[in-house]
Amino acid sequence: MASDTQARRPRKRAEQQRALETRALILDAAIAEFAARGFEGASIRAIADRLGLQHPLITYHYRSKDILWRAAAEHAFAQIRGGWDVSAPETADLPPLARLREEYAILYRYTVAFPEFHRFMRQESFTDNPRLKWVADTVLTPLLARLIPQIVAAQEQGLLPLVDPILFHYMMVSLTATLSGFGPEMHVTSGRRAQDRDTIDAYWRLVDETVFARAVRNPL
Repeated sequence: MASDTQARRPRKRAEQQRALETRALILDAAIAEFAARGFEGASIRAIADRLGLQHPLITYHYRSKDILWRAAAEHAFAQIRGGWDVSAPETADLPPLARLREEYAILYRYTVAFPEFHRFMRQESFTDNPRLKWVADTVLTPLLARLIPQIVAAQEQGLLPLVDPILFHYMMVSLTATLSGFGPEMHVTSGRRAQDRDTIDAYWRLVDETVFARAVRNPL
């Protein structure tokens, strides 16, 4: 009996891992579909087609399109928060400017790896809808509660301009979204590709030197 129980445990863990991986694939595909078509234009069947799955597998995990949208939003921001917790944990003794630099760099790296993210968010800003309020209350407010005090602290140290911290934050969101938003146009006008490593690195050096100059001159 004990051996049967021991044999079942690895199988159960493997099944749980496969389920987690499947959900992550579904949520990534959902973000891409919602980014391309908006909430109204997207469909669970189209998301399934992106993955080569039968759509009942998606509805098994997420019963409705609204539930799927909310899960996709939480999934995206959980990855960003996870990056913060690794590179700039709240328990680490980092100066405010250096912490902000790392947090916005992580947001930028997520954006260039998954450019659909900002388009996914922008789709919801076109209309005043319950999803926008939900994501503001559920996801964005806790993130701002982490970032705004750091912005204020860096301002008090004379390291950032004395503007409304929320304006500074959304300036940084816009900067991190530049390659994902203007990549196709940049390629047409200059031949430079937003997904090339030298473009990605060069652009972030520009942000570093423009916004976080003191942190760049005094690296961690």
